[in-house]
Amino acid sequence: MNEVELIRAQLAAERRHAAEVANACASALAAAAVHASASEPAVAEFCQVCVDYLVWVLTRFEQRDQILSELFHSRLATNDGARRTLDELLTRPGKSRDALAKLEAALSSASGRATAPAGKRWHDFTEFFSGVWSARRDALDRLFEQYARVADWRAVSAVDADSILAERARYANVCGKLPAGIELRAAGASSP
Repeated sequence: MNEVELIRAQLAAERRHAAEVANACASALAAAAVHASASEPAVAEFCQVCVDYLVWVLTRFEQRDQILSELFHSRLATNDGARRTLDELLTRPGKSRDALAKLEAALSSASGRATAPAGKRWHDFTEFFSGVWSARRDALDRLFEQYARVADWRAVSAVDADSILAERARYANVCGKLPAGIELRAAGASSP
């Protein structure tokens, strides 16, 4: 596997893991609200590690967008088609900071308790993440792939051994707090 393939694989893993974490947290809150279980402290603890993971990943993607913008703006003329496409994509709904705002709303509605409104806000977040955010991210990734050099992949992704280990540790923390009956899987994925 060459360096670019390694970076792309890590970025794909971060996106996949984030989708799994968001869906698992929404499922845990929904299940706890229905069953009014005595395991609410465990669900609250699980949701907190989910939020920690999601904030970390979404912040990194927001930083990547900023670096990508700076890279294209420094390299391409104002009237260049790729630069105009990037500028249009960056103004589309679905920014990571928008996802973070929805995540904050979901977290504040939960306030440590599994309720129907908390479940609804988490569902709203997961829908935004898997829909609007992912569509924008896919378009940005396609554009970047067309123009990126190896050095660009390094600069924009900020993927290195330390960041890979940090992501894996955060994801393992989520896995370690997973409530009984809740699985880590992407939206639409069926149970094994």
